[in-house]
Amino acid sequence: MVRDPLADEEDPDLVEILGALYDEDCRRIVEALEEPRTASELLERVDIPRSTLYRKLDQLTDATLLYEGTEIRRDGSHAGRYEVDFREVVVTCDDMRHLDVEVERPARRADERLAELWSEVRKELEQ
Repeated sequence: MVRDPLADEEDPDLVEILGALYDEDCRRIVEALEEPRTASELLERVDIPRSTLYRKLDQLTDATLLYEGTEIRRDGSHAGRYEVDFREVVVTCDDMRHLDVEVERPARRADERLAELWSEVRKELEQ
């Protein structure tokens, strides 16, 4: 699931983020992403079935903990490329004992923001 770069940058709820972080397979994927990788590259680094990997990638992307970009290939077969999209996750508790979560994100370079916008424009034109 590619996140809409034009959408508001609201973090998902506490349960979604903590659920992804609690999951051992999700943590292994995050650990394997010391640099952006495709799902095929991740399969070589983490010992989980392909179908499980894709479910966990969706879970992490839905929780906004991973960013999914597109790797453009000369042969025309493009692939999703995943990278960690957080620096820090902070859980706080207020005076009323309500828990909240904040996610600190790395700054995007101008070329990354432009690529995200162009990707969204291409999707709109294809529809």
